[in-house]
Amino acid sequence: MKNDRSRVLLALGSLYVISGSTFLAIRIALQGYPPLLLAGLRFVIAGAVTYAWARARGAPPPMRTEWRSSLIVGTLLVCANACVVIAEQWVSSGVAAVAIASVPLWVALFAGLFGRWPSQGEWVGLAVGLAGVALLQTGGDLRASPAGAAVLTVSCASWALGSIWSRRLPLPKGLMASGAQMLAGGMVLLLFAVLHGERIPAVPTVRATLALAYLIVAGSIVGYSAYQYLLSRVRPTLAASYAYVNPVVAVGLGAAVAGESVAPRALGALALILGGVAMLAIRRQTA
Repeated sequence: MKNDRSRVLLALGSLYVISGSTFLAIRIALQGYPPLLLAGLRFVIAGAVTYAWARARGAPPPMRTEWRSSLIVGTLLVCANACVVIAEQWVSSGVAAVAIASVPLWVALFAGLFGRWPSQGEWVGLAVGLAGVALLQTGGDLRASPAGAAVLTVSCASWALGSIWSRRLPLPKGLMASGAQMLAGGMVLLLFAVLHGERIPAVPTVRATLALAYLIVAGSIVGYSAYQYLLSRVRPTLAASYAYVNPVVAVGLGAAVAGESVAPRALGALALILGGVAMLAIRRQTA
């Protein structure tokens, strides 16, 4: 139990840091890659590497029913990320991070529709975290375009549905689950990219390619696998609580990389957000 708890904390910590940083990486990678190709390449490469690593460690290949489930879940989760990439053509990475912070509420809604409503304590944690996001949003011009807001809403709903549905479908075990889902979902994105006529018009810059590499290694191989591990170990509301920390990381990166000032209200928002996450962690139950 102690070892399992340490792994859960490690997965949460890595997911909190990595997930927030991917918004800025997406913004940079878009300078050299079109959105659907960017997302598709990211997940196909990450999925292939993870799949090969799992097979090398002795994991059996997925059965036909597991591939079918991986296609369903992978398409929902990977396309949710693709929606963020599309939205960041019109809105800032900070706006996207704030919008995605509503994911835990969507997860709670879909979990309830599937017969498992959050506990009273979790509702309190969700409310406190959302209050922190709302306070942070008042600290700057975070108004998204209507198109960006609509795409981000689809992203939240798709990610939440895929997260909840994954607990009810026959999926491979361990890293093979992440590899199969990313590979299947990434292939769907590449198909959409080809049908949409996306092409890379010129040789991408080194900066954009390094951002894509970061998204593949940190955002997908590490971050996606950590999220899948959490979905198999803790309640969905805690697994999705990383979305509350995204705006905090985004603001921190904005201050460190872009020289943006951090308003005092951002510190208060940080306290509320982390307080909400702590409430979810205290109330968590193993699956």
